[in-house]
Amino acid sequence: MKSIFILTVFLSVSMVSCNQDAPKVKHKKSMNSSGKNLTNIKVVNKVDPICKMETAGFTKDTTVYKNKVYGFCSAYCKDEFKKDPEKYVQQ
Repeated sequence: MKSIFILTVFLSVSMVSCNQDAPKVKHKKSMNSSGKNLTNIKVVNKVDPICKMETAGFTKDTTVYKNKVYGFCSAYCKDEFKKDPEKYVQQ
């Protein structure tokens, strides 16, 4: 009984600490910036570097940083990236 309690506490603490590393992104009701998916654009990322959503197939916004095109799920995530792009490129 004691070991089950300790295991439960350990797992709970682990889950909480791992969850704190995830970015706290709150998208607006509409994540579309232009209302249309961008097609035929080659981006260097398959996952939005801000919110970690897979963007392959439905990129809504892009920006260029150091001659590379990055794709995002929304204008919000693009704006967050632009504030400190080096932080997200390093990941």
